[in-house]
Amino acid sequence: MNTASNPQPQVELPYTDTKPVGAADFYFAINATFRFVLQKLGLAGLRRYWTELGTHYFAAVSEGWRRRGLEGVAAYWRAFFAAEPGAEVNVHAGEQTVTLEVKVCPAIRHLRDHGREIVPCFCQHCYFVSEAMAAPAGLTVRIEGGNGSCRQTFARRESRLPPQDLASIKEAAC
Repeated sequence: MNTASNPQPQVELPYTDTKPVGAADFYFAINATFRFVLQKLGLAGLRRYWTELGTHYFAAVSEGWRRRGLEGVAAYWRAFFAAEPGAEVNVHAGEQTVTLEVKVCPAIRHLRDHGREIVPCFCQHCYFVSEAMAAPAGLTVRIEGGNGSCRQTFARRESRLPPQDLASIKEAAC
């Protein structure tokens, strides 16, 4: 069940898809990819990979956020989680922040439901990818929690949030 409040149509996403929701088996692929990159390039290499995904693959999203600000952030995440199978997420948009209350992470849930060994640093990808997406738009993100549920807060860079403490992002476990 997806509880993303006020889901937006697919137009908010930088790609088109004819399915109402994505294929959950994609989570197997990203977990395996993260494991492969981690084994080949180490943690620093995996973090570079995530940053490059956020910077390059999601460049169109970043541009939308630059143009629309926090309103664009909220619209994107509502559409994103509406298309994620098994997501239970509330998106709260305020004047200064957009907060994602991830009650059930669809990726962690699917990996657990299928007995997959989850890369322990899996949840850090949300920070590195989202921070790289946010930076060109003059935004930043902070994440607390993980391992199946978290809170992600997007704000303007000038809001001077304290630096992200990676220890506040829990390791994922099976």
